[in-house]
Amino acid sequence: MRLNLAGGIALIVLALLVIIGYGSLFIVYQTRQALVVRLGQPVRVITTPGLNFKVPLIDSVISIDKRILDLENPAQEVIASDQKRLVVDAFARYRINDALRFYQSVGTVDGANSRLSTMLNSALRRVLGETTFTHVVRDERDRLMARIREQLDREAKAFGIDVVDVRIRRADLPEQNSQAVYERMKSERQREAAEFRANGAQKAQEIRSRADRDVTVLVAEATSRAEQIRGEGDATRNRIFAEAYSQDANFFTFYRSMQAYEAGLRHNDTRMVLKPDSSFFRYFSDPSGKLKDQAPAPAARTTP
Repeated sequence: MRLNLAGGIALIVLALLVIIGYGSLFIVYQTRQALVVRLGQPVRVITTPGLNFKVPLIDSVISIDKRILDLENPAQEVIASDQKRLVVDAFARYRINDALRFYQSVGTVDGANSRLSTMLNSALRRVLGETTFTHVVRDERDRLMARIREQLDREAKAFGIDVVDVRIRRADLPEQNSQAVYERMKSERQREAAEFRANGAQKAQEIRSRADRDVTVLVAEATSRAEQIRGEGDATRNRIFAEAYSQDANFFTFYRSMQAYEAGLRHNDTRMVLKPDSSFFRYFSDPSGKLKDQAPAPAARTTP
């Protein structure tokens, strides 16, 4: 009986020891850091991964993420220095570097996101309110994001948080203003296009006029040169004709008559009103070209 009672007590004691030992051990993973709280008061922070010990039933462990966390900020309207309204959509990346201060100031990641979102909105309004719309959208966007990150990081130090990065995802005009700007840009581009077309038409007309003038000059010079060459050719032809006539008058007359027949007696295009015995047709009746009524030359009389 006593042995059974002693064995039961030993089992109970062993079970209690197992429960106490299990409750005194906890694991810290590589992506987490642990804050040990004893009766509501933080006692130590563990950032090294591995197996750790705590006082069972007295200590509790709060696990805090040490990876880079996201802060998505809703889009908001910001007034730039040139009084233009901007719809700015931004986000931030941060890391918890002081778990004790983080736990004492904000407690949880949701609480940190709420506080950081308010501070990010304030930093956006301060920085973007000092610059113009063009600088935000195009010229100095990187520098402005760096300034916002610096201001947010400086304020987030009080919560044990390091701000890694701040980015402006989108910075546009409100919808109603965007449509007006689009219409104005469209009108401006149409005006520029019309101006370019007008300048192009003027240049084309100048080139066309210059080309027409050059063509007229070239044609006039070519015509003048052709007339000069034609005159020289006619002079040479007349000279040759004159030389030929002086050498053989009868052959020259025959040749000129043949040319006249060729030019005057065309196929299906010949109309002449001439007498049959006209001198124009003298070679038709006599190959020698003598007219019928032309008396033969008197023979020379010889005296005995």
